[in-house]
Amino acid sequence: MRIAVIGSGGVGGYFGARLAKGGADVTFLARGAHLAAMRSEGLTIEGPDALHLDKVQATDDPAQMGVADLVMFAVKLWDTDAVLEQIRPVVGPDTVLISFQNGVLKDTYLRAKYSPAQIMGGVGYVATTIDRPGVIRQTGPMQRLIFGEFDGRRSERGEAFLQACQSGGINAELSSNINRDIWQKFVFLVGLSGTTTSIRSPIGPIRENPQTRQFLLDVMREVVAVGRGHGVDLPEDYAELRLKLADDVAYDMSASMHHDLQNGRPLEVRWLSGGVVELGKQVGVPTPLNRAIADILALSAQGAPAAGLKH
Repeated sequence: MRIAVIGSGGVGGYFGARLAKGGADVTFLARGAHLAAMRSEGLTIEGPDALHLDKVQATDDPAQMGVADLVMFAVKLWDTDAVLEQIRPVVGPDTVLISFQNGVLKDTYLRAKYSPAQIMGGVGYVATTIDRPGVIRQTGPMQRLIFGEFDGRRSERGEAFLQACQSGGINAELSSNINRDIWQKFVFLVGLSGTTTSIRSPIGPIRENPQTRQFLLDVMREVVAVGRGHGVDLPEDYAELRLKLADDVAYDMSASMHHDLQNGRPLEVRWLSGGVVELGKQVGVPTPLNRAIADILALSAQGAPAAGLKH
C-alpha cells in the first residue's frame, strides 16, 4: 500500500514510522531540519513503543512523492488550505484521504478541495512531539487510530488500511460511526486544550481545584450540547464521562496548543474552542465559555515571540 504522510510531526511521524516498519510503502512530506535529519539519519521513535528506521522516503516536494493509494493528512490546521493545494500531484482519482487532524471542521476543508467520495474520517490518539530533528518522542503508552467511511460501511480500502496498520503494530479500528468517534475526541480535546492553554497549567492542578475542575466540565458540556444539536449520537452525560478520563491521564499532561503558546507558535484555537462557537451558532446552542477561551487567546492565535509567554 502506497501511503503519503502529509505532515511528519508527532502524529504523522509516529504512525508513519509504524506503517513503514510494518511493510507499507510510506513517503513522508516534511521540511527544514526535521527533513534533513530524516534523510541523513532516518526516523526514530523514543518512548514506550521505541523504534528506529535507518532509511525513510522523505521530501519537501509533493511532486516527487508519486500518486498514493492513501493520504494520511496530519498538518497543523492553519496550514490546511495551502497544503491541500500543494499535494494535488499525490492525489489520483482512486486515492483516499484521511485527516487525522484535530477538531470536526477538518473534513469540511478536504471535501471542498477533493471529491467527497475520496474522503474517509479519522481520529488519532497518541501523546507525542518532535523532540529534536528526526526524533519523535512518545510520552505515554496510548496509541490508536480510528477511521471509517462516513456512511458506516466496511469498505475494501478501509480494510486494506486496517491491515497495514495492524502489520505495523498500530492499535487500529475500522469504525462504523466515525462521525461520532470524531466528536467524542473533540469533546475531550476542546476541554483539555481550552483549559490548559487559557489557564497556563497542565491538567493536574486544573482537575484538583474545584473551581477549575468545574470550568473544565462546563467547557466540555458545551461541546456535547453542540454535537447533540448537530444530531451526533452523544449521551447527555458524555462530558462527565470525559472528566473521568481527565482524572486518569498523567498529572503533567498538557495540550499541544498549550505547548504552542509557550513556544510562540500559532494556535489551533480558531478550530477548537472557536469551532465550537461556530458550530453552536449553526444550531442555536449557546457557547459562552468556549467563546471566552477563544477571546482570551485571540491575541496569541497567530503566534508570538516565545519570550514572556512561558507562564
